[in-house]
Amino acid sequence: MTQPMPMAVTTNGTVAVRFVPAIADPAAPTVTEVNAVSSVDLSCYLTGDGYNAETSENTVEDPRLCSKQIFEARGDYTDTLELTYVFNPASPDDDEARTTLPPGTAGFLVTRWGVDSEDAFATGDIVDVIPFESGAQRKNAPARNSVHRITQKQFITGKVQDNVAIVAGA
Repeated sequence: MTQPMPMAVTTNGTVAVRFVPAIADPAAPTVTEVNAVSSVDLSCYLTGDGYNAETSENTVEDPRLCSKQIFEARGDYTDTLELTYVFNPASPDDDEARTTLPPGTAGFLVTRWGVDSEDAFATGDIVDVIPFESGAQRKNAPARNSVHRITQKQFITGKVQDNVAIVAGA
């Protein structure tokens, strides 16, 4: 029997990231919260390599006197997020990422994967919801044939919700 080749989704233009200032239940964000006027689409500000979410997981060792092998169990874990985005202080309309995320800003990043980033967030979309507080904005060194960029750590302040559905909102 031949293994069918699963269809892949290109990453180009299929990741959308929104800053949402408040979500009542991060495990069930509403379409109203995600699309609120106070939310900001950061997708086109982030550089191609500018969304760096990572999870590191620790190991609990379980050595036994009767065994030559040391067993392991899952330990605690840490989620981290660092963003790199373009900025343009000469044009406020082209500088929303920097002005939306000054140090100390708290809120949620809602990220949708595998759907055209130009499509509005909708009920039923599967998203990741990351509660965070913004760290310092670090301007990257200027480089020839490049654009101005800022790299900024986002401190995770609560449980990250992976693969949750957007629900209908009032």
